[in-house]
Amino acid sequence: MGPTNISELDGYVRSTGVGHQSSTRSRTSRIARLSQIILLAIGIYFCSSLALWAQTSDSQTGDANTSWTATTESQNGNVNPTRTVESHTQSGNRTLDKQSVEHRRDDGQFEPYQDIEKETVRLDATSVRTTTRTFGRDANGAKTLVQVTEEEKHTLPGGDSSVVRAISNPDGNGNLQLIQRQIEETKRTSENVEETKTTMLLPSANGGLAPAMKVQERRQRGVNDAVESQKTTLVPDGAGNWQVSEIQQSITRQESKDRSTEERISRRNSEGKLGEVSHSLSNESENASGEKRNTVETYSVDVPGSVGDGSLHLVERAFTAQRTSSTGQQTTEHLVERPVPGDPGSSLQVTILTTDTVRPDPSGAQATRTVQARDVNGNLGVILVDTTKSDNIPAIQVQIAPSEKQK
Repeated sequence: MGPTNISELDGYVRSTGVGHQSSTRSRTSRIARLSQIILLAIGIYFCSSLALWAQTSDSQTGDANTSWTATTESQNGNVNPTRTVESHTQSGNRTLDKQSVEHRRDDGQFEPYQDIEKETVRLDATSVRTTTRTFGRDANGAKTLVQVTEEEKHTLPGGDSSVVRAISNPDGNGNLQLIQRQIEETKRTSENVEETKTTMLLPSANGGLAPAMKVQERRQRGVNDAVESQKTTLVPDGAGNWQVSEIQQSITRQESKDRSTEERISRRNSEGKLGEVSHSLSNESENASGEKRNTVETYSVDVPGSVGDGSLHLVERAFTAQRTSSTGQQTTEHLVERPVPGDPGSSLQVTILTTDTVRPDPSGAQATRTVQARDVNGNLGVILVDTTKSDNIPAIQVQIAPSEKQK
């Protein structure tokens, strides 16, 4: 990704009325900023990789019998390279997804580090059971179970559904102990209104599990297909009552291929009062040639490196563009701008630039992900390069916007 592409992204931000100005700062502040950016970029990469793998595996369950494999090799600065091998196999009503993360030893050979196995079984027309097992390695390199998540979903008449999710960890003797249970019920109360109630139970001081958090979400479709939602999180107040700790409100409007979303989050402060702590604005569009663009501005009372003054400040602007060439190559560019930490009044500057390229070929597809961050000289330098090869194109496709959040 060269400087020309960066300029094109900056030009688009300017054309949409979102200003972008560069600012010169001391080398000391840049060094501190770089360390934060690198950690964040690495975190974004691993989170998005896992989310993409889960999403792709789910998307394949509609086929009667399918299978694919994908291998990703990651180069991350001075950190030892890693390799991730993913596979998807479906036969009849059973789907098995595996993900194995390997890191390179000093002798140059790769060895297993973590394994995740996700088995999905369709019990009948209305019930699905999913079991996810996570394995690590002990001091001798032996494969060891570290967590099991079991989920059973039932779809009821009229579109209602219920989900029970249980998470267990092995104790010192290797026996599984239940550490969390989540019960989720979704009901369609009218043609345009859907409500979901979720209760999370955690270990209590008296033994067993006790309700520790409740989430109530209401989604309503209005005129012109606008969708409004409100998610309320409640926690115990210590006196046997439930109190609101957070309210998340959003409204999404769709007009042709353009979509806008506004989201506000309010939380209870130390004085027990609810106050707005975050506000984000998102705009997605698609032009006649099929190019997709998405801009997200985030305002928050929490400004990195500064003491909050209780007011909302622009803390991040993210821009994503996705285009597909005549040969089928898909390119997605994601640019993040932030103010200088400790100086909330500074103009935003590019801090992270991620470029994903997916190239189809007769045997499947190849993908490359490049993450750049600003170095001590103020230049965008490559800090992460991933290459993925798969025998199935959908296994490594990239979306312009993140998939719907898990409830």
